[in-house]
Amino acid sequence: MGINNFFKELKNHSHKRTLGGLDFFRYIGPGLLVTVGFIDPGNWASNFAAGSQFGYSLLWVVTLSTIMLIILQHNVAHLGIATGLCLSEAATKYAPRWVARPILASAVVASISTSLAEILGGAIALEMLFDIPIAWGAVLTTATVLVMLFTNSYKRIERAIITFVSIIGLSFIYELFLVDIDWQSAARGWVTPSFPDGSMIVIMSVLGAVIMPHNLFLHSEVVQSLEYHKQGDTSIRSRLKYELFDTLFSMIVGWAINSAMILLAAATFFESGILVDELQQAKELMTPLLGNNAGNIFAAALLLAGISSTVTSGMAAGSISAGIFGESYHVKDSHSQLGIVASLGIALLLIFFIDNPFHGLLISQMVLSLQLPFTVFLQVWLTSSPKVMGQYANSKLNKAVLYGIATTVTVLNIYLLLAQ
Repeated sequence: MGINNFFKELKNHSHKRTLGGLDFFRYIGPGLLVTVGFIDPGNWASNFAAGSQFGYSLLWVVTLSTIMLIILQHNVAHLGIATGLCLSEAATKYAPRWVARPILASAVVASISTSLAEILGGAIALEMLFDIPIAWGAVLTTATVLVMLFTNSYKRIERAIITFVSIIGLSFIYELFLVDIDWQSAARGWVTPSFPDGSMIVIMSVLGAVIMPHNLFLHSEVVQSLEYHKQGDTSIRSRLKYELFDTLFSMIVGWAINSAMILLAAATFFESGILVDELQQAKELMTPLLGNNAGNIFAAALLLAGISSTVTSGMAAGSISAGIFGESYHVKDSHSQLGIVASLGIALLLIFFIDNPFHGLLISQMVLSLQLPFTVFLQVWLTSSPKVMGQYANSKLNKAVLYGIATTVTVLNIYLLLAQ
């Protein structure tokens, strides 16, 4: 199954009785585990900055990013299902060493940048809840995540993360019914690209916060760990079929939550001329729903988002590190542990040197956007190779679409650099 069959398969499956409600939800999981990665504190900062500074005009970035993300996650999941290799393992095995090593090293840097945003978000939440200084909050958040990673199984972590995503997402989406949204302007913003003056850093932050390089590595790792490639062609094709719905459902959930954040910030802050430059201000978004308890509930949701997304960034870092040594991720493996500890440890160290936490969150997401083209070009090359994918290699149309996405992200990054 390829990208050129994406909408055809969606149409065909919608008419089949075999894809009933129970079948559908039986295959939901890996996609939602990845979704939490782009509903993290970095996203919160990027979305609140976008909505408060530019109103509804940058909603198109979430739409474009989500469309590209669906295609990319769908594609990288195929790599894991068809080959039994995660993206990092496949790069180490098949790509020239002089290509694979620098790209994987840059992916590790991206995972550190991701972990920095997640840990920082948790620390900000602890400061809001208990007046704990940012530095100590970062230490507590990191320690909590390390305990979770080194003591829990995939499934236990997966269930906890899906619960976190549900709580966070529902709170923001429900808020849309309690504030005055200009839906006509929002509709235009979702589909009409615009580049307001001074918006490029925010645009790239939103893009990097949605299409996160570490999530591409993580998704391939999660699906390959199920070892469908060992069960024959029938099993592979069955999983490829249902993986489409897991990815589509999960990424649309992410699109809705990220859009809700921008909508709320636009209606609450932009219309009042208030510029959000710290996450603590955003607790006002919860006031219509929760009244005087808004601050505490907002901080609790931010803490859950920070912890759950740090778990996924740690797993992704472990996967990248293990793959460099030609191994699959396993929390008991020393190479996986090296990636986890390096990503979280270096991120924690960097936090001690950040003066402006909110600005740090925005910059961390921009770093992800700058690394993204390298990961995407590597991914497309691997999934287009018959040597790697066999009969499941990308068709010419698939390659055109995927390389088009990589080129789009590259052009936006160049535009950002020239605009500085």
